[in-house]
Amino acid sequence: MAVWDELTGQADAIAIVEAAASASAIGGSGNSSMTHSWLITGPPGSGRSNLAYAFATALLSPGTPEGDAAAARQVAARTHPDLGVLSTERVIIAIEEVRTLVATSQFSPSVGRYRVMVIEDADRMAERTSNVLLKALEEPPPRTVWILCAPSEADLIPTIRSRVRTVRLRVPDVAEVAELLQRRDGVDAATATRAAREAQSHIGMAHRLATNADARERRERTLDLALGIRSVSGAVMAASSLLELAKADAVAITEQRDSDERDSALRSLGIEPGGTIPPALRSQLRNLDDDQKRRATRSLRDGIDRIMVDLLTLYRDILLLQLGAPGEPINVRILDRMQAASISCTAVDTLATMDAIATARERIESNVPPALALEAMLITAIRRSRA
Repeated sequence: MAVWDELTGQADAIAIVEAAASASAIGGSGNSSMTHSWLITGPPGSGRSNLAYAFATALLSPGTPEGDAAAARQVAARTHPDLGVLSTERVIIAIEEVRTLVATSQFSPSVGRYRVMVIEDADRMAERTSNVLLKALEEPPPRTVWILCAPSEADLIPTIRSRVRTVRLRVPDVAEVAELLQRRDGVDAATATRAAREAQSHIGMAHRLATNADARERRERTLDLALGIRSVSGAVMAASSLLELAKADAVAITEQRDSDERDSALRSLGIEPGGTIPPALRSQLRNLDDDQKRRATRSLRDGIDRIMVDLLTLYRDILLLQLGAPGEPINVRILDRMQAASISCTAVDTLATMDAIATARERIESNVPPALALEAMLITAIRRSRA
């Protein structure tokens, strides 16, 4: 099926789920290749959700060219009647969302062989929420298939891990991601290779870097700020600038989507753009605003985390230069500046900064104010030129 063409660098994982989908079409759910619950794990950007929806498409397709194409379109639009999706925009998945999905999973499929339930970011479920899902996995309906996505098996509680079949994804090669960008997005080879390398083979981020000049500029600005820290006051100012960059990145990602959602909601309520909203309908728009605020919070956290990942690549390259270790730098564009930075401190100093970045990521995850976490992190990055 053409549904597998959008996946790159995951031949082993594709072979597993493709065999299961083919076996289920021939021998039903009793075939040993097929099971009722799956867990797709892999590092961020490896294509977990892409594989999940490709698998769902294969399970929901009727087996004819026209039917397969129609199923692919419906799954891509998340409108297939036998597909249930939980893709949260919040920091955590709410227990009510899982309860609703579990209730939906009890229905028999209406047009396909299976009812397929996909949970993206299953690692965002708290233990209490996971226990709700556990009951559905313990006693599933005969024609319901669960597909969970998470960075690793350790992100789920042991009782869920024992009831799923795990498919592990690997980090694609830079060349594989670059080839996908060229084929799918029409990007030139040099830009695609640079984006794939700087994104560390994160497919989604590589796509953004390759197609969005503002995203590339924000990344370059991040590295410039880190390399220019010479004092405590400079570290504090750099932390403020990085936070502003993260906010700008979050707005760039969510602004157009928020506007489109609001316009769509107004149209569905029969209200002209710019028209007066009747009091009886304001609660519905208020709920939309609340959802968008939660998404903005998550987007800001993700933006800050992306900045710290970019900083890790910078200090990783500097450390390789200090140790004289083999390996191609990620940030080839600023190799000369990294060489100058590598002689302004020791490898111990660089490792201390990398440890501080890891600590800052943990602190922000624990709801420490991002500005304070970034300031504490960047103070370790002070570098003064040696005479």
